[in-house]
Amino acid sequence: MAMDVVDFEIKGAEMQFVEVELDPGEAAIGEAGSMMFMDAGIEMDTVFGDGAKQSGGFFGKLMGAGKRLITGESLFTTVYTNQGSGKKRVAFSAPYPGKILPMNLSQLRGTLICQKDSFLCAARGVSLGIAVQQKLGTGFFGGEGFIMQKLEGDGLAFVHAGGTVVRRELKAGETLLVDTGCVVAYTPTVDFDIQYVGKVKTALFGGEGLFLARLTGPGHVWLQSLPFSRLASRIFAAAPQRGGSREEGSVLGGFGAGGLLGSVLGGDDE
Repeated sequence: MAMDVVDFEIKGAEMQFVEVELDPGEAAIGEAGSMMFMDAGIEMDTVFGDGAKQSGGFFGKLMGAGKRLITGESLFTTVYTNQGSGKKRVAFSAPYPGKILPMNLSQLRGTLICQKDSFLCAARGVSLGIAVQQKLGTGFFGGEGFIMQKLEGDGLAFVHAGGTVVRRELKAGETLLVDTGCVVAYTPTVDFDIQYVGKVKTALFGGEGLFLARLTGPGHVWLQSLPFSRLASRIFAAAPQRGGSREEGSVLGGFGAGGLLGSVLGGDDE
């Protein structure tokens, strides 16, 4: 299938969104719930699978949807088609603080492997598949399991990463050790493996875990400074564990409804 060639503009700093400009007849695909706004004249349609034309009729569509289900995504994607006579825009927003990365698959030899939850949107024709980790240790201890997303085609795809993003180009034989959750994406020529840190004390008290991702070139690697799993664990750790509000950031926190003032007014003498 021929890829739609779209123009785009990424806006914002910490909470970004991407505006995709569609010519008449062009379309973009997006994850369910990622759309921010769109111009009148764009038709929105929910489709089974990844929105690409599947061979084999219904069975082909079922296989495409099954791949998305395995990666933890919805069985459905949304296709946004410009049915008007002029250029129209549709915008997709990031789900949490970070950066939106435009990936031109034609410049990456047609394939990109990325984390399961990093795909945001793409030009129509980009295929969303699965990449199975070939090494047993990588699947069990890699932080992302055996299954990652594979984006294929020669069009534009947009990937979201948490925090600040860095792109590293690894030469042949060059190795980089990374926290497993900080790996956003890499090209298929990169060898992805897991390395044991070798010291239980470091793992238990250093906060880095027992395993690191071992990335060996040649190829390109994209890394994020704030994986969503790390952000979620910090939020959970700071959240009240017994209900109610936690006002420890305020000088008057202890005098709130659940604090000293509440106890005094409530007649609690203990």
